[in-house]
Amino acid sequence: MSMSFERYMLDMVQPMRDDLTRIGIQELRTPEEVEQALPDAKGTALVVVNSVCGCAAGQCRPGVAEALQHDITPDHLYTVFAGQDKEATAKAREYFAPYPPSSPSIALMKDGELVHFIERHQIENRSAADIAADLSDAFDRFCR
Repeated sequence: MSMSFERYMLDMVQPMRDDLTRIGIQELRTPEEVEQALPDAKGTALVVVNSVCGCAAGQCRPGVAEALQHDITPDHLYTVFAGQDKEATAKAREYFAPYPPSSPSIALMKDGELVHFIERHQIENRSAADIAADLSDAFDRFCR
């Protein structure tokens, strides 16, 4: 019985992908999908850079899910998966300047421009509730 590494990784990360897609966040898996979605997204767009790390599981994904229960939310919801969909993630990160690559991370864009960014170091030592509050505040400021 032999399983390829790629198949193994796909199986292992699928639940991590599902944490976001089951709450309505659209995966962008290729650079072309990123290019179709981000620069022309009218209104606001949330982009979650997903990851296999513990802070993504314990703080980032739950914080995003909680924030999306807020009364005001972005018009578009996207995710890329660092370390898995590498080219799509690299393309998305081009829109997050001047911030260096960080995963997990969360970007809020308005009319194709970055307006709020949460880096890994702002995720790993905070609770999911703190991240949700940060995002909810950003939604209040930029998503009206």
